[in-house]
Amino acid sequence: MAEHGIGIVGCGMIAEYHARAVNEIDGARVVGAYSRTRANAEKIAGIAGHDCQTYDDLGAMLRRPDLDVVCICTPSGAHMEPAVQAARAGKHVVVEKPLEIDLPRCDAILNACDEAGVRLCAIFPSRFSPANVRLKEAIEAGRFGRLTLGDTHVKWWRTQEYYDSGGWRGTWRLDGGGALMNQAIHNVDLLYWLMGDVESVTAHTATLAHARIEVEDTAVASVRFKNGALGTIQAATSAYPGLSKRIEIHGDRGSARVEQDDVTLWDFQEKIPSDNIILAAIAGRSAGNSGASDPRGISHLGHREQIADFLRAIDEGREPIVDGREGRKSVEIIRAIYRSAREGKAVTLPLADDPPSA
Repeated sequence: MAEHGIGIVGCGMIAEYHARAVNEIDGARVVGAYSRTRANAEKIAGIAGHDCQTYDDLGAMLRRPDLDVVCICTPSGAHMEPAVQAARAGKHVVVEKPLEIDLPRCDAILNACDEAGVRLCAIFPSRFSPANVRLKEAIEAGRFGRLTLGDTHVKWWRTQEYYDSGGWRGTWRLDGGGALMNQAIHNVDLLYWLMGDVESVTAHTATLAHARIEVEDTAVASVRFKNGALGTIQAATSAYPGLSKRIEIHGDRGSARVEQDDVTLWDFQEKIPSDNIILAAIAGRSAGNSGASDPRGISHLGHREQIADFLRAIDEGREPIVDGREGRKSVEIIRAIYRSAREGKAVTLPLADDPPSA
């Protein structure tokens, strides 16, 4: 792999995962950390090591000739401006999920990267989990037969203190939504990736367990996929004490379930020898890492695999596994869910327009 110098924009909690991930990739190093809060930038620089420099001027960091990739780790509704600035500076762009909080802002990032001729990826590390990769492979091999049902459940818990600890949390302007846009978006992305494009959604959302937030902490949606299959999405930060996230795929010839990053159901009409390996792993599985009640209870390893793929994509002149347009799709599905809940009717995709939420 060629040498890659990486800059981190926004130095809150998720930036720590990016810094640790880059530290474990051969040929990559964090050379700059930008934040309006010097202490936050110094914290990320301390994790990165390698004489990482701190910046309170984004333009100055982007002028570094040894920096070719920028990781955007700002609050969700503040991704567009630094991503566009980085692209116009000729830097490849990694954007932490969600790509942005509405489709016009997503499209501004996509257009800026296209015009500058730089690569773009949206962070969805769950796609790199071995369990989810096996699930995708089984679908592509036709082992499920006709897909009939696809469900995802992210029944997590967040304290009131979690929302009170950051002025941007729980706001439409910077969080872009609640349990769906912030927490469950990983599994919304997985559901679409596994089941195929969404035709329409019908949904309800509510704020039931928290005060002083503008967004939902509880959501349910029914989904019709373009291939005719049906599905459900449940998302919550209102479910004490927080359960492992789950995704289930069903067809007329098989069913499988992944909880957190473990396969917990693997049953097909037609058996193959490798099934025994998966079934043995099910019998000996552990709980794994979870963000069900603690936002820090996740691993940086998925970030490491995804950023490594992005750097290889740059070297090889190809699109990354999860490019910007893939990242836009989960935002569109969630925005359709919000519209359905607001208007009380089914919403068909693609969305013809997507005005900002109030």
